[in-house]
Amino acid sequence: MGSDANPDVSALAINVSIPEELRWTDTRRGQEFELTTLNVRLLKDGHLAAKAYGRPVAGGRGTYVSFPLPDSPELAALVAAAAGRASVLWAGHRGLG
Repeated sequence: MGSDANPDVSALAINVSIPEELRWTDTRRGQEFELTTLNVRLLKDGHLAAKAYGRPVAGGRGTYVSFPLPDSPELAALVAAAAGRASVLWAGHRGLG
């Protein structure tokens, strides 16, 4: 790739652990899930999109399932703080390796 190339970046993503006090449960197809992780994406247009992921509360071989984030000031603050922290880490990165 030449130095004048402008890569088409469609999104940047970070994964964030949800602190115990902010975790919640949700149900899908009769199975209860505990939401433990956020996936936050910076979209091409500059907006953030976030989903929560979790595993079945009952354990076993359940899949890691995504859920929408509830409208919560605490979760919005977590997303904003995570995005800010990621930007600091990205600005300070030193390349691959």
